[in-house]
Amino acid sequence: MKLHADKPTHLNVFTGYGADFVSVNQQRQTGSLLVMPTGIFPWRPKNFADLQEEDFAAMLEHQPEVVLLGTGSCLQFPHPRLTRTLVQAQIGVDAMDVSALCRTFNILVAEDRHVMAAVIFD
Repeated sequence: MKLHADKPTHLNVFTGYGADFVSVNQQRQTGSLLVMPTGIFPWRPKNFADLQEEDFAAMLEHQPEVVLLGTGSCLQFPHPRLTRTLVQAQIGVDAMDVSALCRTFNILVAEDRHVMAAVIFD
């Protein structure tokens, strides 16, 4: 059986990725960014080692129900103190490599979930 993803034409979806970029709706994006179904925002950290608590606390203003943290080509887990603010606000946080983030985000957007992708590269 073949499965075909329905592309929500009015929402952001990932359409590609590479070592130092992601494509959202066919538009190449570089650098750290936050992607939501209806918006794309720059994000401060330059790489995984640069993450700070404030980077995650700033996500609260967008009120996501879940944050997918893309950590480049390899899976890395942030220290729990970094994501404490989100967890206390009952916002789920899931770390994964960027390729998994792109697939998971698209599925959650298709399910009409209020998801946020936080993308950083190695």
